[in-house]
Amino acid sequence: MTITAALVLFAVTWFMTFFVVLPLRFKSQGDAGEVVPGTPPSAPSGFVVKRKAWITTLAATVIWAVLCGIILSGVISVRDFDWMHRMPPVSTGG
Repeated sequence: MTITAALVLFAVTWFMTFFVVLPLRFKSQGDAGEVVPGTPPSAPSGFVVKRKAWITTLAATVIWAVLCGIILSGVISVRDFDWMHRMPPVSTGG
């Protein structure tokens, strides 16, 4: 695995983890009973994105390390997902 591939894998892992972590423990302004004028009641009541970004970074680092370990060990390779190399050639009858 190249450095670029490792960085891309981390970025994809981080964003996927972030989208999972973002709605956890979400409290809307409507739930809190303090709706700021001009905002919808479904808007977040507290600004906790920084804390969720740190949680995401920690979780994504662990997930990324596991994925890198699997890829570098060779347990799973691209050939495992390459279905075109597994199929027998199709004869055209000629």
